[in-house]
Amino acid sequence: MVLTLDIGNTNINLGLFDGDTICMRARFATQRDNTDDQFAVLLHTLVTMHGIDPSAIEGGIISSVVPELTAELENAVYILTGKKPLCLVPGVKTGLNILIDNPAQLGADLAAGAVGAVMRYPLPAFVIDLGTATKIYAIDENKGFRGCTIAPGVRVSLKALTKVSSLLPAIPLEPPKKTCGTNSVESMQSGVILGTAAMIDGLLDRFTEELGTPKSVVATGGLAASIYPVCRHAMQLDVDLILYGLKAIYEKNK
Repeated sequence: MVLTLDIGNTNINLGLFDGDTICMRARFATQRDNTDDQFAVLLHTLVTMHGIDPSAIEGGIISSVVPELTAELENAVYILTGKKPLCLVPGVKTGLNILIDNPAQLGADLAAGAVGAVMRYPLPAFVIDLGTATKIYAIDENKGFRGCTIAPGVRVSLKALTKVSSLLPAIPLEPPKKTCGTNSVESMQSGVILGTAAMIDGLLDRFTEELGTPKSVVATGGLAASIYPVCRHAMQLDVDLILYGLKAIYEKNK
């Protein structure tokens, strides 16, 4: 079994692979003050709760956009399994041709997601990652990472709006019944949910103008399920894209 961990700014996603199949998934909050021992206890609890013996884990791989937690999770995986995990950093083999100004600046989550798209979908592909930030990136038919766009995520935008506007309430992240809202909740849902979908649709049009028509458009990330149904572009939902990419990178570097 192979343990994959994607450390994001809001959540940490875990996938445990038995061969090429995910046999366990978990997601927990990114607690920046946790120690390696605390993370190790959490990982042990999650794994054993699913009836899995930690000794069956042959290795692991980590992608992280939270540098202060990378070493803590590396140590936690070592405590759990007795094996040092691979960390996705510049120099690790991915099979990608990274065609940006400074390849070393490519985020580990973007690299893993791009590898996941390469192995699971026809190329060229556009990937929409809806998490703390909303990111769209492109992979060409030669496995080239062409670049990306980054915007504030849905919850970031909503938090900023309610923080500076005392009379606006917290709202559920659900699509409104109509675009022209007739109450505060509906109006905010229109702006945040439909506004994000409209931005994605518009950016996909511009990506297509610059890079050509993709064969695949994939939505991933913790908030993808709330947004992709109201996008006008057809796309495939794949919440495990980064985890599959990490597993493929682990096999390339094993």
